[in-house]
Amino acid sequence: MQTMRMAGWMAVLALLAPAAVNAQKVKQTPYWASISAAKARMRTGPGANFPANWEYVRADMPLRVVQVHKEWRKVRDPDGGEGWMRSFLLSEQRTAIVRGDIALLRAAPDAGAKINWRVEPGVVGRISHCASGWCEFDVHGRAGYIEANRIWGIDPGEAID
Repeated sequence: MQTMRMAGWMAVLALLAPAAVNAQKVKQTPYWASISAAKARMRTGPGANFPANWEYVRADMPLRVVQVHKEWRKVRDPDGGEGWMRSFLLSEQRTAIVRGDIALLRAAPDAGAKINWRVEPGVVGRISHCASGWCEFDVHGRAGYIEANRIWGIDPGEAID
């Protein structure tokens, strides 16, 4: 009976293996990601046996993935710090962080458009619809358009639909 169960599970695993491989497809580096967990440790190398050199307590923080090693991702944070994180701690959700001085969130992607909100440096928001130097920027429902050069989390000239 035990042998029969083991054979059954082996058959199920064999069927699931290709799906698991497809789910782990790796993007071409570098690419943008964000922290999906409430807490995420950055390590000095690609393994749990490496010491943690930073602990992030900010979900949605944008990161730049610069290297991939199995289930580990070497990331760069907005301040230039680099280290390794497990892939399950990262999301494909595009986010950005405001840099420099207070930035303006406008009602439309135009420098003359009405100001909806003012955001301080360090504010993290979700970005979408980036084109022609502007991104839609949403901070917990308070949204507007921000100049792309005011945020870290998007490449110069990049467009996002």
